[in-house]
Amino acid sequence: MGPNNTRKPGEAIFALLLVLVSLGALAKAYGIAGFEGLSSPGAFPMAAAAIMLASALVVSVNTLRATRDGEAEMFRDILPANAAIMAVLILLYAIALRPLGFLLTSLIFLFVSTLILARRGVIFSALVSVFSLAIIYVIFRLVFSVLMPEGLVPEREILAWIGNLFAGSQP
Repeated sequence: MGPNNTRKPGEAIFALLLVLVSLGALAKAYGIAGFEGLSSPGAFPMAAAAIMLASALVVSVNTLRATRDGEAEMFRDILPANAAIMAVLILLYAIALRPLGFLLTSLIFLFVSTLILARRGVIFSALVSVFSLAIIYVIFRLVFSVLMPEGLVPEREILAWIGNLFAGSQP
């Protein structure tokens, strides 16, 4: 809640969402083993969720009692344009990841994000995107051997070809 007992835009909705999430956590904790006793597997998660719910209820009541801040605007103060654009880009990234693959989707996401946020031009955005993706790829795919969705880029064939180059084999 804001100073002087005023409520900013979005605070009431957020407080009520906290109550709903707390109720969900309590239901999940109860589903572990019910409430059989203080030493049951679900006792600690249920206690934590109950404290979370009680806190969320107190916050919600105090927030709903507060007067609205007449000067604040929802989209200017709470959800600026860059945050909304990034949320949409993240959603599109999640949708495109499996069909397009990690490399292509990440390159597009990084390029568009850098173009919008840095506002330094296409060449700068392309260089930053390619360099960042190369570092991410080397760390996660080659060092930690994390499998990424392949998609349209034939990653296995490219890695096999590079491996053959260093092994001295003929393709």
